[in-house]
Amino acid sequence: MLNPGVDRSSRNRLNEKLLHQFAGDTLFDAIGRAVCRAGCLPRKELYEAWEVARRVRRRFRGGRVVDLACGHGLLAQILLLLDDSSPLALAVDRHIPKSAATLAAALSDAWPRLKDRIRFVESDLRDVQLHHDDLIVSAHACGGLTDLILGRAVDAGVRVAVLPCCHDLKDADLGGLQGWMDGPLAMDAARVFRLRSQGYRVFTQQIPDDITPKNRLLMAEPEQE
Repeated sequence: MLNPGVDRSSRNRLNEKLLHQFAGDTLFDAIGRAVCRAGCLPRKELYEAWEVARRVRRRFRGGRVVDLACGHGLLAQILLLLDDSSPLALAVDRHIPKSAATLAAALSDAWPRLKDRIRFVESDLRDVQLHHDDLIVSAHACGGLTDLILGRAVDAGVRVAVLPCCHDLKDADLGGLQGWMDGPLAMDAARVFRLRSQGYRVFTQQIPDDITPKNRLLMAEPEQE
């Protein structure tokens, strides 16, 4: 997976000319080849989704996957590949890229068991109906969307994993930590404290910073679980 000389943060689209970079026999290489054949996804998004998904699956198994602010929905589909006990995934965004269907087709060609298990929905994130056993995920939901997603998870009492980005510090709850930490870190720390005060067990990790500097992964589950 670590290819010397490859810029994992590149926003250039992967395509069939780059198939040779994913010639191994790992699951990641197979996903990389499917993404190359789809020809619609930046390299950065492949590596982000993979690094988030494998950390989430080490912590949370099963349940319906609900990928909010999903973009192309790659994170949701990798989560299904890593844990086949999740019956299906809901990928939700205000505007689903047309090429999301191309990516989903490439993945289901490689893994027929994915067919009919990923559902794309264009909707306001506030309108998604959640179930008690859901696993909510979101990679780089911009600004206040991360807090909206965390709030929805808490209201429904479900597990959640987010990779925050684009921190909007204006009027943000920084927990009084801004004298010790830079603003975005203070904001994420305040999110942890808030989740803990709402009865959640919190786990914090990082994905590699050569993929993205916005690399803090926050995972949480209700204490009663």
